[in-house]
Amino acid sequence: MATKILDSLLGKSTLPKEDDYMELDLASFEASSDEEPASLYVKIAGVSSLKDTPKIKDEIYNGNIVIVDIAQLKLDKVTYERVLKDLKEVAKDVNGDIVGLGDQRYVVVTPMSVKISREKIGGQ
Repeated sequence: MATKILDSLLGKSTLPKEDDYMELDLASFEASSDEEPASLYVKIAGVSSLKDTPKIKDEIYNGNIVIVDIAQLKLDKVTYERVLKDLKEVAKDVNGDIVGLGDQRYVVVTPMSVKISREKIGGQ
């Protein structure tokens, strides 16, 4: 197995075969409709303009964590800076936290009492 991994990293191995992979059934992790609501949700949002920020801010004010895809904003520096300013203000307003991830493609904004560690676990 270790030889297989090393060969793969060094480019010596052949293409992986279908039986080299394991199928993950993530459907079993989907929440069913009969479960009780959670006290905190992790929401995913995409921002393409300034008009998308009020919905994100509402989610944070409601106590949810929001992962925001800001990649589309990189094309418009003014809008990019304004959206980030708004998100920083809401994080400060609720005594939450905000951090950029993935070469600043994503921003994670948390509500009160949720802080984001800047220490990476494992990997490089």
